[in-house]
Amino acid sequence: MAYKKAKKLKHVDSAIVHVKSSFNNTLVTVSTMEGDVLFRGSAGKMGFKGSRKGTPFVATQIAQTMAKDMSGLGIKTVEVNLSGPGAGRDAVVRALQGSGFNITFLRDVTPLPHNGCRPPKKRRV
Repeated sequence: MAYKKAKKLKHVDSAIVHVKSSFNNTLVTVSTMEGDVLFRGSAGKMGFKGSRKGTPFVATQIAQTMAKDMSGLGIKTVEVNLSGPGAGRDAVVRALQGSGFNITFLRDVTPLPHNGCRPPKKRRV
């Protein structure tokens, strides 16, 4: 079976940064405008374990690592999609701004239930 070589992207002007922040972890994914994933990072990949993975400090470290990789491709403008209730949401945005990226959109794409699940049936005593 012949394997295809991965196509290397030499220069990208703008990208989308997807941030999924839960109470236990922060996941950051950088993709092109078409949706092709360029970089991924998480607190576990940075070497943090346990309850430290959900802290804003770790989210800042992840964003700074991503910023180094993104600047190597020539990315200047960024759209940010934030998802989840965790503490790392704002820290990632601040770290990206501090790294010199122009943030054009800041979207909150956290899924919210319109009416939620059906409640349990009424108790008969």
